[in-house]
Amino acid sequence: MSSPPPGPRRTVLILGATSAIARAVASEFGRRGFDLLLAGRDTEELELLAADLRIRHGVGAAALPFEALAYETHARFLEECQAASAGTIEGAVLCFGTLGDQASAQADFAQAREILETNFVAAVSIFNLLANAFEARGGGFLCALSSVAGDRGRQSNYLYGAAKAGLSAYLQGLRNRLFPAGVRVVTIKPGFVDTAMTFGRPGMFLVASPEAVARRIVGAITGREDVAYVPRFWRLVMILLRLVPEALFKRMRL
Repeated sequence: MSSPPPGPRRTVLILGATSAIARAVASEFGRRGFDLLLAGRDTEELELLAADLRIRHGVGAAALPFEALAYETHARFLEECQAASAGTIEGAVLCFGTLGDQASAQADFAQAREILETNFVAAVSIFNLLANAFEARGGGFLCALSSVAGDRGRQSNYLYGAAKAGLSAYLQGLRNRLFPAGVRVVTIKPGFVDTAMTFGRPGMFLVASPEAVARRIVGAITGREDVAYVPRFWRLVMILLRLVPEALFKRMRL
């Protein structure tokens, strides 16, 4: 069991904490002695996760209900986070999202809207509030899981990719805005990860484990990186994909 570091308590907020990647990220922060606020829709599962982290790492862990698409509740949610934290909220890691089904979303705008709102609009809503709070305090970090899918639109998932491209651009602008205030903004771009969201989908290759991804994410945050591809080789893969001329790319089935 890891022992928390001496001095003031440091807390990390995990948004969408029941996903496989989020669980691994929470455990990695707990191993490093951070207290944790675990936010999501399934409060029963969050309570079980919080109990496991308290026992496993000897840190504080609290579960909080959070609904990403209920924008009107986000300000109150942050007040609840402050009340539940035993110390300073050092940062937040945004892990919620939905891949959706591209073919279904092409035919049904309600599904397309859910993909766009969950992956982009909801992230902007909660991060705007956190950004204002951290800017006023003059410190902290904001980290969000974007995706390599946002680097170039492909017919197989361009709605998801569009939302993630928007999120990456938003984080880039936020990073530019918050740098003078000493607030770090970290963009994580995972490739294929072994999670429930990708299980059974065709075309998966070089699939990473959530634990390996979590170590890379926390390493990027503590190492003060701005943009991190996870695993690292995806940076080269996406550079090569972006170099394909549009005249050729539009003929490819990706």
